[in-house]
Amino acid sequence: MSYTALYRKFRPQDFEDVKGQEHIVTTLKNQIKADRIGHAYLFCGTRGTGKTTIAKILAKAVNCEHPVDGSPCNDCPTCRAINAGTSMNVIEIDAASNNGVDNIREIREEVAYRPTQGRYKVYIIDEVHMLSAGAFNALLKTLEEPPSYVIFILATTEAHKIPITILSRCQRYDFKRITVETIADRLMELMKKEGNDVEEKAIRYIAKAADGSMRDALSLLDQCIAFYLGEKLTYEKVLENLGAVDTEVFSSLLREILAQHTSQAIRILEDLIIRGRELGQFVTDFIWYLRNLLLISASDNPEEAVDVSRENLERMKEEAQMVDTETLMRYIRIFSQLSNEIRYSSQKRVLVEIALIKLCQPVMETNLDSLFDRVRVLEEKLSDPAFLAGIKASEKEKETAASGGIQGNGYPRISETERIPEPKPAKAAPEDLQYVKKNWNSIIRETKGLLQQMLLESTPKYDGNTGEPVLYVEFRNFLAQTCIDNPETVEILKQAIQKKIGKELEVKLVMKKNEPGSGGGNLAEISVDNLLQQNIHMDVTVENIEDDD
Repeated sequence: MSYTALYRKFRPQDFEDVKGQEHIVTTLKNQIKADRIGHAYLFCGTRGTGKTTIAKILAKAVNCEHPVDGSPCNDCPTCRAINAGTSMNVIEIDAASNNGVDNIREIREEVAYRPTQGRYKVYIIDEVHMLSAGAFNALLKTLEEPPSYVIFILATTEAHKIPITILSRCQRYDFKRITVETIADRLMELMKKEGNDVEEKAIRYIAKAADGSMRDALSLLDQCIAFYLGEKLTYEKVLENLGAVDTEVFSSLLREILAQHTSQAIRILEDLIIRGRELGQFVTDFIWYLRNLLLISASDNPEEAVDVSRENLERMKEEAQMVDTETLMRYIRIFSQLSNEIRYSSQKRVLVEIALIKLCQPVMETNLDSLFDRVRVLEEKLSDPAFLAGIKASEKEKETAASGGIQGNGYPRISETERIPEPKPAKAAPEDLQYVKKNWNSIIRETKGLLQQMLLESTPKYDGNTGEPVLYVEFRNFLAQTCIDNPETVEILKQAIQKKIGKELEVKLVMKKNEPGSGGGNLAEISVDNLLQQNIHMDVTVENIEDDD
């Protein structure tokens, strides 16, 4: 006889064998005992949590000739026919491959005929979210008012894709992920029945790797047993077969990362690759390890927060004190992004190495959580006496070099009296106002923000009473009062003018004359001919100065 996979061989045949879904089992058993059976059920949940299994058990229970406490007896002809897959009363449909309108129309035609044996005709439609929009519409009326002898059981992993018109016609049952403890207990029970020698630690790792799916756990266990056929299944053998990594490796890797030893962290990764570890599984397990550290650091009872051995827990408590919460969250963020990218990448090793370098060198990032990590590294260095001693020695060398007339760069030291002061820019003359006037737009372009917007609506003027080389900037927009009140505004504008004309010009900011408190006296438009005549008392001819822009 051919071999039967564990998940098929040990598929539950009654409600008592179903593990981890007690809330659903109890409800269905009570409905059967009270004869309050619904006409349409919707089973939602992740893969391998028992949706199809419970659907088949329910189909047997409603047709069983001798039910026992709401469960099928599995002895009557009806139960045996359903178990063998020969019953005409239970019809299983895969909506992934039968998702058209014609397939649903066939169901509508078939429901007109009563069951040949038993009380109910049960339709189990798996992956019902794959039905087309037309197929859903064709199913609506039949689903709402089926004959009294018809029951629909819809199963799906993506309930959000099902139309609300279908959801409102069904009793919805949400299947939970099965806990690690429940899966581990079930696997140990089955291994005793099979007579296989397995290590409890190995079983617990398989249960955790199954991620809440009993079927996945049985498939992984089946794979490991086949690889080490006839041998005791140990924790190390499970890691070897699944391409996983031991937690001690994660501990060593994390300590190298915290110490910013990039080369050692890359060397650990290289060793894992040489040993044939799967990088996608490595990334997933390291995220889980960091998650456990985060729970330990944030929990008052770490023993209840994580499911690890006492030895690993003590080591993880020590590591949780070595790193702050913000840094752990940064590590998890980087590796979570990596988990999404590595799935479709052909250069997985390069992506993992880049992620490790980011973890070791927080200076490569500029976001807030990397800043926390950089502060942590700096605090650790400042608390190191050897590091502080090195800083003091460096400062002492500089002082010695300075006192001996030698600078830190090895060149002779120049005294402050020997330094040549930078020449100050010359004072602007009255005739420079014309150049400012002609190049006003290019000067404005040297400024930014609100000041630039206000200057675009301003007018450069001078005081006609004095004729002094003072530039008055007259604003017309009342919003410019903010710029006038800001003492930095004048300096910004003076620097822009100095950059343009190469001379220092006094600048005053005023509001238009008719504004209260504007000041400005007898301000006039800058006219070079009148201005020069007032100051030099002679007629001159001024050539047009082209804008250098």
